[in-house]
Amino acid sequence: MNVFDVASKKAELEQIESQASTPGFWDNVRQAQQVMQRASQLRVEIERWDAIGRRVSDALELASLDDDNLATDIAAELADLSRIVEQLEFTALLSGEFDHEGCILAIHAGTGGVDAMDWAKMLERMYLRWCESRRYKTEIIDRSIGEENGLKSVTLAIEGDWSYGYLRSERGVHRLVRLSPFDSAHRRHTSFALVEVWPDVHGEVEIEINPSDLTIETYRSSGAGGQNVQKNETAIRIVHNPTGIVVTCQNERSLSQNRESAMRVLRARLLEAEHARQEAERVELKGEHIDANFGNQIRSYVLHPYQMVKDHRTSFESANTTAVLDGQIDSFMEAYLRGSM
Repeated sequence: MNVFDVASKKAELEQIESQASTPGFWDNVRQAQQVMQRASQLRVEIERWDAIGRRVSDALELASLDDDNLATDIAAELADLSRIVEQLEFTALLSGEFDHEGCILAIHAGTGGVDAMDWAKMLERMYLRWCESRRYKTEIIDRSIGEENGLKSVTLAIEGDWSYGYLRSERGVHRLVRLSPFDSAHRRHTSFALVEVWPDVHGEVEIEINPSDLTIETYRSSGAGGQNVQKNETAIRIVHNPTGIVVTCQNERSLSQNRESAMRVLRARLLEAEHARQEAERVELKGEHIDANFGNQIRSYVLHPYQMVKDHRTSFESANTTAVLDGQIDSFMEAYLRGSM
């Protein structure tokens, strides 16, 4: 469905509301909740478009008055409406099956030692700033702190409309070139970090996990420097034996909470793995080859000897490295989404 097709959205909402009033609708509570969640999403989208329509009508009415005293107000309203339309056009690029969902984002320090761990922490800050600018809700599911500095890895749950659609453009290897603050000779170092992103579908898609396929280990949560956060074994490590996928969680205070968060990540990763398998089959039929080696960076952030952030997939670049690392990455996302249409 086209995101601009408001009439279809209204028709779908009417159909859901009619369905919800039928006897037995709540017999299957899980399915009913999923349907009502879709209804809530549709109401938000319809109200957004109706509000824009009202503002456009009001602006046209003011313009018809031909009053010079209103020229400044009309110009300001026009500029604001143009900005909103640009944002909605950006959203129109998000047409994937799960693009409207929340997501789980993981960052792993790669080659580069302590510099790479510091780079992983810088990326965490960049994405948290980006989420903050969009008023997305973020939750740290798992965070492993480096021995000297930075992060070995971090896993974030991000809730907000279209967050997976936007952030799927960020998955891949990110490369940093700078004068190392951890090198006494202050030499230039190159560091790598891997960003992974999975849709967080909250049960809208059924992922069957056989308990016998899981190896579950518990251990004590630990913080920086190996200091124990809790004396009890509240952290959890789950291995999905058929696929070899490993997830960990130690952020919550109880074992049950950590288990729930870990299973949430596992479901997201299994869903993504199934989609990757299907895509690989499609690519094989087409006779194409995709090289997904860890060293193939999607984006380079150069802080020395010059300032530049460049996306190697789209050739889009920015010399304002400070702004990018502060979370202003929408332009990179849009360039990728337009290029992948």
